[in-house]
Amino acid sequence: MIRGLNHNRLLRYAGLFTWGVIGLPLLALTLDQAHLAAPEGAQAALFDGAVRAWLAWGVFGLCYAWLTRGLGERRIGAVDHMLVILLAGGAIAISYYSQSGLGSILLMVVACVLPWLMPVGPGIALLVVCEFVIVPVYLRGLDFSWLEAVLQASLYVGFTGFAFVTGLVARQQAQARDEQRRLNSELRATRALLAESVRVNERTRISRELHDLLGHHLTALSLNLEVANHLTEGAAQEHVHQAHTLAKLLLSDVREAVSRLRDDDAIDLGATLRPLAENVPTLKIAMEMPDPFLLDDAERAHVLLRCTQEIVTNAVRHAQAEHLRLRYSLDGDGVALDARDDGRGAEIATVGNGLRGMRERLEAYGGTVQIETAPGRGFQLRLYLPLSAPAERVARAAQGARVPLRAAALR
Repeated sequence: MIRGLNHNRLLRYAGLFTWGVIGLPLLALTLDQAHLAAPEGAQAALFDGAVRAWLAWGVFGLCYAWLTRGLGERRIGAVDHMLVILLAGGAIAISYYSQSGLGSILLMVVACVLPWLMPVGPGIALLVVCEFVIVPVYLRGLDFSWLEAVLQASLYVGFTGFAFVTGLVARQQAQARDEQRRLNSELRATRALLAESVRVNERTRISRELHDLLGHHLTALSLNLEVANHLTEGAAQEHVHQAHTLAKLLLSDVREAVSRLRDDDAIDLGATLRPLAENVPTLKIAMEMPDPFLLDDAERAHVLLRCTQEIVTNAVRHAQAEHLRLRYSLDGDGVALDARDDGRGAEIATVGNGLRGMRERLEAYGGTVQIETAPGRGFQLRLYLPLSAPAERVARAAQGARVPLRAAALR
């Protein structure tokens, strides 16, 4: 059962288990306070503190369960950051109202998942502030001196720091695995394009050999048999005539085979681009493309592959998008790609090395790229790549059927 869970879910369930176990000593403290002989006003204050401690315990559990859903697989927003502060405040409130160190234990749970929820610097600052805010709890509830309270808080800072570093290392390893999976998808796409290019080149070579060698010799054979047909008589002439007929039939078959090889020498871009939509963590990609999606120019197919790779990379790394839609279309003059994500967007589109390289690749073949973005509205890119003269024939042949290919449906 445990092997079937990924690391993020195990971390989530471990934190929920720790939160549930903390409820046992909290229950014991509540029962002790209920049986404690105290004046009526003091009893009411103890009861009120116990209720608030349980309320803080419940708030902590709800916030933790909400924040750790899809841990590492969804975009963290401002609401999540507010809930993180509420989560840490719930742990402090448990210690304050129960007059115990139980909140410091829950702060270690917070520290372990904090690298997934906040940047490193603010996360460390939040943990340090929380640990020293609990100092009055040690002074009042445990009757510590100021020195003992500060030392106790410093001790828990060390514990929470260790938990934070452990979570940070786990987060970095998860990011490295996700990056490796994305690179593997790009490698499979590149390998598919290479295989298609090799197939096309091999078919072209075979068609040329058939045309140049067999076609030439069969033509010469047919001419010689025609001459022999005029020079012979009787039974021999009949056999020469049959040989001449077979030679012409064989020459026709060779020409037809060469034509079929020539007509089927286009690269299947559908098989090349599909791997880019597979195994991309934190991003759901929907592809729409013609069927068949063919291109007989290997260089332009390579340009389209690299542009698609760059779009996927930008959506994961920079846009922090959850969904990406790629729509390819063919006309008689070129290939168009409309890409749209639901990322955070920007006020002004900053052209980095990736977008600059994409623009340079397209401009080398007379193509263009347009970028539209706005804060909170994601990025939209429109690419256009003109086809070479031989590819126009393939574009017109493939323009008819347009069946959408969906790697993952948009929400």
